[in-house]
Amino acid sequence: MPSFDIEAARGRFPALLNSGQVYMDNAGGSQTLDTVIEAIQDYLSSTNVQLGASYAVGQRSTALYDAGYDAAADYINASPDEIVLGSSTTQLFRNLSYALEFEPGSEIVVSQLDHEANIAPWVDLARRQKLELKWWVPKTKENPKLEALDLKELMSEKTKLVTCTHASNILGTIHDIKAIAAQVHTVPGALLCVDAVAYAPHRAIDVKNFGADYYCFSWYKVYGPHISMLYASPQGLKAVRSLGHKFNPSETLEDKLGLAGSCYELTASLPEVVAYFAPDLVTSWTAIAKHEEELQSTLLAFLGSRKDVTIIGEKEADSKLRVATVSFIVENRSSRDVVEHAEELSQGQVGIRWGTFYSVRLAEEILKLDPQQDGVVRISLVHYNSVDEVNRLIVLLLKVLGSA
Repeated sequence: MPSFDIEAARGRFPALLNSGQVYMDNAGGSQTLDTVIEAIQDYLSSTNVQLGASYAVGQRSTALYDAGYDAAADYINASPDEIVLGSSTTQLFRNLSYALEFEPGSEIVVSQLDHEANIAPWVDLARRQKLELKWWVPKTKENPKLEALDLKELMSEKTKLVTCTHASNILGTIHDIKAIAAQVHTVPGALLCVDAVAYAPHRAIDVKNFGADYYCFSWYKVYGPHISMLYASPQGLKAVRSLGHKFNPSETLEDKLGLAGSCYELTASLPEVVAYFAPDLVTSWTAIAKHEEELQSTLLAFLGSRKDVTIIGEKEADSKLRVATVSFIVENRSSRDVVEHAEELSQGQVGIRWGTFYSVRLAEEILKLDPQQDGVVRISLVHYNSVDEVNRLIVLLLKVLGSA
């Protein structure tokens, strides 16, 4: 297995250089690659004109934009016609929900474990189109997971859409999307929509292998610009009606859902994200997964050793089971108090978070967290975090929590 060069990786992120800041809130947004920052600046400095013009700068601008779409599609093993870029995953899912039409009385199955971005549009769609909404609820509060076998019990010949997350932004648990997609597609015409925001920063993506019909994530959580991407399979693309101007083309996903939302300079910077993982994407991601497993193993071992701490979600450090997003609660302490105490002791130099992170239904209805708990303490690590940083955090938490 290839080794991971943590120092080389950290050297590519200007925010990490000589700042002293420890970034452990990466699930909210990663730091940005040096070449991405440069590409955005270069675009705005030299090619910032409207697309499609025939003069020289216009042609360069259009070529950079097209190259961004090409690179983004190639990154997930899709074609440019199958993707659309937009301002956020929340916005792209909302656009998609207005572009799908089902017969009244049809059924949609929505995971209650998800971020609200992949819940609210479908609840609203069910209301608008008079669909039957079925909630996909994990059977256990202890380490809740989405299982294909449980989904089978919810589906019928009326099922038109199933929605779920690839990895929970609180639990860190990875779901078997390939198995879930296979179950969804046992019903002719049924579609699967996956939120991959919490998964994409940690693993390689191959949408053809996964089998989802809609797959969405945010590039600003994958070391890139503040822009997001939605993929549609051939079957998924066919089901989408165009929301664009009537005189515009309506064949590709960008034609149908783009709505002029693909920010030019941010789109032009995406090839730099893809290049960061080249030339051997799989090997690079394998090394990253191994490094992140070491990070989460160190943290989970500490948390698991304490009787006053309850780890929320997957307790095993196996990188096949979870990503390096670790959440916990502390007995008789609010999560807010724990985080603010840590911030005070570190003088703000260690960045962790408390809350429910837009997964309110998961926190309230599945985990049954006490409202007085202020959600969970979340520590979200990525490949540029070091074992030394994790150990520094553990020393800090020992001061915050006291002896076990």
